[in-house]
Amino acid sequence: MKKLLISVAISLTALSSFAKDGYRIQLKMKDVKDTTVFLCHYYGIANPYKKDSAKLVNGVAEFVSHDSLFAGGIYMVFLPGKNTTFDFLLNNGDNITVTADAATLPKGVVFKNSPENTRFENYVDFLAHYSDGQKALQQQLEHANSLSDTEAVRKKSAVLAKELDEYRMDYTRNYPGTLLSNIFSAMKLPEIPSGDHFLDDGKTKDSTFTYKYYKAHFWDGFNFQDDRLVYTPLFDARLDEYFNKLVLPWPDSVEHEADVLLAKARGTKDIFKYTLWWTTRNVENSKVMGMDEAFVYLVENYYMKGDAFWLKPEELQKYVDRIQKIAPNVLGHIAPQVKLPDLFTGKDDKLSDIASPYTLLLFYSPNCGHCQHEIPLIDSLYNAALKEKGVKIFTVSTEGDEKQNTDFVKKQHMDKWGGANTWDPKNVGNFRSMYDVYSTPTLYILDKNRIIRGKRLDHTNIMNVIQIEERKARDRLLKK
Repeated sequence: MKKLLISVAISLTALSSFAKDGYRIQLKMKDVKDTTVFLCHYYGIANPYKKDSAKLVNGVAEFVSHDSLFAGGIYMVFLPGKNTTFDFLLNNGDNITVTADAATLPKGVVFKNSPENTRFENYVDFLAHYSDGQKALQQQLEHANSLSDTEAVRKKSAVLAKELDEYRMDYTRNYPGTLLSNIFSAMKLPEIPSGDHFLDDGKTKDSTFTYKYYKAHFWDGFNFQDDRLVYTPLFDARLDEYFNKLVLPWPDSVEHEADVLLAKARGTKDIFKYTLWWTTRNVENSKVMGMDEAFVYLVENYYMKGDAFWLKPEELQKYVDRIQKIAPNVLGHIAPQVKLPDLFTGKDDKLSDIASPYTLLLFYSPNCGHCQHEIPLIDSLYNAALKEKGVKIFTVSTEGDEKQNTDFVKKQHMDKWGGANTWDPKNVGNFRSMYDVYSTPTLYILDKNRIIRGKRLDHTNIMNVIQIEERKARDRLLKK
């Protein structure tokens, strides 16, 4: 009797642990030979990741975790060799039984001890009905013979869409705070108020109202305190739409919006981590000129202040090293001094000695194929437009011997650019770190005060930067 009581106590303790730590999933599969099955999850995007594996023996397998930090989310069971999966909802503390038949998947899944998954299966069935209806309407649209036929189909489609929206809203009202409710709320896009909208004068129509309203309410339904939403296939797409389609592509705008979202996610583990990681990667890989300023900002204000808790010290140091190379040459900063020997006189030329409305600072290599293609195009642009504007070009060779460089400069007419042609035969210059020169050609535009106005350019956009700066100067004069 004593042993029985101890056994019962142990069992109760084990069950109670699943009420708060990890999960326990018993899987029962019909008509499947013994094999290994996988528990997979989403992480921000729609591509699943493997989390756990279990042996399916006599049609039964069990996944068990005691991880107290387990968040939950949308998970799936994957059967190798059959390319068969089914999604289900998983929360920290779940102790559920799943019964399925491989021949009918993803249909026919039955859950025990998980009312939310039963409701989720009902939703999946509703989605299938909705999808069938949309396909039928698409076929009708393809065979429409008149505008009235097309309009009739569109009205039917709108009715179906409204039914789906009402289904989700009803569910959210009936089961607030549950995972599926929070998913539905996170998926909901802003509905633009109908009617005309005016500026503050009450007379002029506001042509930007739709954009401003949509952006302002984009995150209304997203719960930034629910880590489970990272483990769904929707967060990455939402971040991408917001930052790459709605936020103005200016460093200060991106920095502000990142601050706002990170403040909303502060206190969470997974939402905060994913938001910080995603925004940092997005600006680091951005093709927008000057966006490296936002990268420096995020590293300085979050990574270097301990918020990148998932990084090892050596991984964090790589970010610090990277911004130390970028920070001196972000747009709007005074260009670091360059002092190197002139290729032809041997005397030191200084970047600060170049007096011109705009200076191009060009790092090149005579052995670089891209340089051999790009520099003749820059020479053509110089003769066609830059010379007339008083632009001078200060060049720095990053490698090669004296003859290679002098021959290259003369062949490409670089000695006619009105600036200076320098090199670094003794490897004493630190221009590589100051200007983050990791490839050639690398080109900067400086104004008359040596302030960096453009970086990592080519012959196609040099004039664009100069014209923008000229327009800004005219606007400043008009305001005086």
